Amino acid sequence: MFIEKNKKPIIIAVAAIVLVIGGYFVFKKAYVAPMEKEAQEQMFVAEKYFEKDSFQLALNGDGNNWGFLKITEEYGITKAADLAHYYAGICYLQTGNFKAAIEHLEEYDGDDKLIAPIAVGATGDAYVELGKTEKGISYFEKAAGAKNKVLSPVYLKKAGIAYESLKKTEKALESYTKVKDEYPRSQEAADIEKYIARVQK
Repeated sequence: MFIEKNKKPIIIAVAAIVLVIGGYFVFKKAYVAPMEKEAQEQMFVAEKYFEKDSFQLALNGDGNNWGFLKITEEYGITKAADLAHYYAGICYLQTGNFKAAIEHLEEYDGDDKLIAPIAVGATGDAYVELGKTEKGISYFEKAAGAKNKVLSPVYLKKAGIAYESLKKTEKALESYTKVKDEYPRSQEAADIEKYIARVQK
């Protein structure tokens, strides 16, 4: 009965949904895909500069090739631009512009199992450098929560050191103990007993 009475509005609604979905895929194929390719091509030179620690050239380009900043501006809807935000954040972190580092790192929205926790942890580094240690710790702990065998012990140890700087030795001990117990084969675990002993005095 309901369908019979509302047949026309239902057909219009379904048609609208189909058009929206179809339009999205057409837009993605015809517009976003070519942009994605262009952005990745533009990224190539900037990534090479990044690998050589030429952070200013990586950020701003060399006059012939774009840097990460221009890529984020021109290709904002692409995955490449999202990754460019990550690179830009690390460049700014390395060159001491911590506020800009945070801005770009927090723009990164990828889910790469390696890059995502690094972006979070690097944001923590920037906050610590700005004197916002408590906030920095929260990012270190979030990065450690990724349960990455290589990265998690790094950020747990950073959290412990930051807690020590705040005289929160119990919290520091908790972080160091996690490194020892949960990541015993990590590089950070090799000398973690020294840190544990220091906060147990």
